[in-house]
Amino acid sequence: MDTQKIVRDLETMHPNAECELVFSSPFELLVAVILSAQCTDKRVNVVTKELFKTANTPEAIVAMDTVTLENAIKSCGFYHDKARNVKGAAQAILDRFGGVTPSSREELETLPGVGRKTANVVYAVAFGGDAFAVDTHVFRLSHRLGLSNGKDPMAVEKDLCAAFPQKSWAHVHHLLIHHGRYVCRAKNPSCAECLLKDRCEFYAENNRSIS
Repeated sequence: MDTQKIVRDLETMHPNAECELVFSSPFELLVAVILSAQCTDKRVNVVTKELFKTANTPEAIVAMDTVTLENAIKSCGFYHDKARNVKGAAQAILDRFGGVTPSSREELETLPGVGRKTANVVYAVAFGGDAFAVDTHVFRLSHRLGLSNGKDPMAVEKDLCAAFPQKSWAHVHHLLIHHGRYVCRAKNPSCAECLLKDRCEFYAENNRSIS
């Protein structure tokens, strides 16, 4: 498997691939990633632009009335659960980490509402750690490109980490996300403009008729 060529082709198609969430601190990123579950980064950025004007620290989030927080994040969907998770994570950071967002993936995963994917994103983007977050885009592309046959995100993450050099994990993660968002969509992928279609199982299975 020529993973170097995959990276080169993805870089050609997505030269500015990076985290699209807007944040100015690790805690802001943590909140944004929690809100991004089943929601677009574009919508999250609209919501956090206003939210962070009044509450962008663990102290301010904990002090915020729950109903007020829910109303502020309502357009992100699942706002009851997300408000509970954001408040729970903020409280845990105050109680166990002195108000400072933890910088290790293991500690991040102990926060309420923070799973493996969220911890990987915050660890990689906010703290420069080597991590490969697997969201729906990465999961889909990994199978379409034959990078993994894993049945769950952890299995796919393991395969991807083995396929790419450790120092490139975060970079490739963003390349795959951008490709999944803008080219290799779940429905109606733009195969004609994809440099990877010749190795794509989805393209092959559809007899190249979709280009």
